[in-house]
Formats: sequence, structure tokens, C-alpha cells
Amino acid sequence: MKFKTLILVLITHPIMYLMAQKEASVLPKLSLERVALINQSDTYISFPTDIGNIAPLIFEANVNPSFIIRKRKDSKLMAILTPQIIIRMFNEESYPVRTPSYIPQISFYYLANKKEALDYLVLFGKIAHHSNGQEGDFYNADNTINLQSGSFATNFIEFGFLKTSYSDKLKAIKTIKSSIEFHPKEWMLQEMRGQYSGLRWRNSFTSFKFPLKEDDNGKAKFSLKAETTLMLDNFNNLDFFDVNRLNASFTFYYHPKFLEDIGLFVQLYHGYDYYNINYQHQMSIIRFGLMTEILRF
Repeated sequence: MKFKTLILVLITHPIMYLMAQKEASVLPKLSLERVALINQSDTYISFPTDIGNIAPLIFEANVNPSFIIRKRKDSKLMAILTPQIIIRMFNEESYPVRTPSYIPQISFYYLANKKEALDYLVLFGKIAHHSNGQEGDFYNADNTINLQSGSFATNFIEFGFLKTSYSDKLKAIKTIKSSIEFHPKEWMLQEMRGQYSGLRWRNSFTSFKFPLKEDDNGKAKFSLKAETTLMLDNFNNLDFFDVNRLNASFTFYYHPKFLEDIGLFVQLYHGYDYYNINYQHQMSIIRFGLMTEILRF
């Protein structure tokens, strides 16, 4: 019996070894550039089918190109310059586009540790500006916020870390992000102080699924992203444990084979509106749309 077991091991071991080698050869490759791009917000356009308490839209679009600044491809330090713009076209007469969000930013990434090809610890920092390009009075005559042409502006810094790993069982890349976002009072409009959160704790978990097949062209078949933002400072006189301090979203992305560089997404979002001067509005929405290729290897 022992002899038969030995023969079986001798036969199957080389086969299993070759299979493992083949699987390892087609594993997705990760680099500091790719880790940094995971941290950048997604470029997307939504369909006019939002469900929830948001004004009827033709679309919402997040235009977020990334310009990489580095000395060479294997550098441990790099920067990304991003002229981010968020646009909403409203489903009203003449289909107006009101007060887009302009969020130009520069982010810095440092590779602090790399244990394996897919196991990274990256430190990052960001400095950004967020405004709506308007110069009207912040308040209307009735003391309500001027959502049509009121000026909105803030500057902020963010710093934190990204941790990546690979799950052999799930055949997926996983990333965990945690960061602190700080808006000094002197960096925002005086009218916004005390009612716009200036200290935020951001966390996210992302998973990219990669079936190991040679005909997949190195594309993630789907991804999941869960994000939370907890506002820590004193604003709107909220109690510290008030649930309204929490923004949360969940995004599911699917890349069908018949599309080249874009895929389909569905997103659930609950929390304060992120569209500049609309920040006092609480939203609970489900949206659908198109998203650019999140990650390609």
C-alpha cells in the first residue's frame, strides 16, 4: 500500500507542479503605478435611471484622467496629477449643467514595503482644491443656500496608506485603504465653516476578480468596492455618534467580453451630497452606468 502511494505521489507531483507554474505565470502583475491608479476615483457616466432622492438627471459624469510623474517605471516614489471634474446634466428644460465640481489635485505615492509581487504597502498623500467655479453670494435673500450660482470653495490635504494582497482561493486582488482628510478652516469659505465637515476618516475595500484564462487579455471580469467616510469634527451641531456623520457607498463593476475598455456598474450611495454646494443634502440613491476599465495588466 505504501509503495502504491509513493508511486502516485511521484506521478502526480510533477503534474501539480507544472499546473502551479502555469497558474503563477498568468497571475496578474501589480506595480506601484497600478496600486496608485486603484486609489484614484473611477471615471464613469451614469444612465438617467437614478433611484432615490436626487434631482432627475440626464447623467452624472466623473472625468478623472491621471497624469503620472516619475523618474522611471521602477521608482519607489511617484506622483499623479489629476484635473478631476464632476458634471451633472439635469433633466429640465434646456438640460442645464449647473455648477460642476472642479477638484484638481496632486497625489504622492511611496512604496514602503513589497513582500511579494502582489503584496504591497504604499503610503500616500494628496493636496487638492474643490470648487464650483461660481462667484455669486453664498446665501439667497431668504437665507437659504444659493444652489444656482453661490460660490463654493475649499482646499484640503489627505494622507494614509494602501495595502494590497492576492487571494489564491478567490483569484482576486484585494486592496484596503485608510486615510485622514483635513480641510483647515482658513482654506474654506467663511460661510461654510461649522456646517461643512473639515475632518474626515476615509476607508475603502476593493476586490478585483481575475479568472486565470489565457483569453481574458488580463482584464478584471468584475470588481467590488465598498467605501465609507466618517466625519469626525464638530459641524451642524451633530452628536458625535449621530448616524448622519457616515457616508457609505457600494459599487459593483462588470466587464463583459463584448466591450473593450468600458464596463457596466451599479452603485448604492447613502450620505451627504458630494456635488460641491449641495453638500447639505442627504442622499440615498441607486445608480447605473458605464465605467472605464478599472484595472488592466
